[in-house]
Amino acid sequence: MRRLDNIDIRLLRVFVALADANGFSDAQLALNLSQSTLSTHLAELEKRIGGQLCHRGRQQFRLTELGRATYDAAVKLFRDIDDFTQRVSAASGNLSGRLRLGASDGVMTSEQLGVQRAIAQFMQPGTDIFVDLELGTPSELEQKVADGDRDIAIGPFSQRSPGLTYRDFASEPHNLYCGREHPLFDRPDHEIDQRVISGARFSVRRYRHFDDLYLVGHPRASASVVAMEAQVMLILSGQFIGFLPCHFAEPWVARGELRAIRPGAFGFSSMHKIAYRRENKNSPLIAEFLTILERLKSPI
Repeated sequence: MRRLDNIDIRLLRVFVALADANGFSDAQLALNLSQSTLSTHLAELEKRIGGQLCHRGRQQFRLTELGRATYDAAVKLFRDIDDFTQRVSAASGNLSGRLRLGASDGVMTSEQLGVQRAIAQFMQPGTDIFVDLELGTPSELEQKVADGDRDIAIGPFSQRSPGLTYRDFASEPHNLYCGREHPLFDRPDHEIDQRVISGARFSVRRYRHFDDLYLVGHPRASASVVAMEAQVMLILSGQFIGFLPCHFAEPWVARGELRAIRPGAFGFSSMHKIAYRRENKNSPLIAEFLTILERLKSPI
């Protein structure tokens, strides 16, 4: 196998994008390159490395053993390059590099949980920082931090993955809601008992399936969602009741399209935590962003 001293980093980045996209179609959109250009880059990389990196065809894209090893090594190389950039920049008194953040879906409307305030303080004039922000479910984000795909994530984490550090950040109040077209919308809370709740179609967040059912004592779910926007759609249909963060539901409540059902009985708060890998706490970009989050977090 030939030495890789002079390998083109751009070819490796194209290959990683192809592998992450699991094929050419999505990679074309992500990289804004034609399939023929991607094929040329991949062929050149295989020539330099000295072996086939993937099986590709109309219905298949699968990494070879060499491709998997190359992918893992390339991802580590990119992390090392980012770390090098950060440390050299920090030594010169400037922050630079890539910060990969994760946040739970549906937090933008929360003044406390929306990371836009932290980003505003972080991106000072003159900094050369690339922010990579991804939304996802708590379990997805927690796994991405554990795997090294995210540097910091904020969400209602509960698993306590080994190797991760968790800090309390802010609580997020929730209520049980129904839409204007639902039979319960005009029904007073004192007339809504457990029998009525159990008889209504209930939509759960997939990552909180049994937790949501337990909180209202409902026997089964009639729908499930991942994204908070999908939960609103189902509730607004008038066919389902379900939980939403209060800040997220507020615009529809203000317009008279949603109402909270017995908030004193069914309201609850989930604690959002900051998660990051212990070994990365001294990375300049991560340490600075953690400091900003610490200043912004609400009293617990």
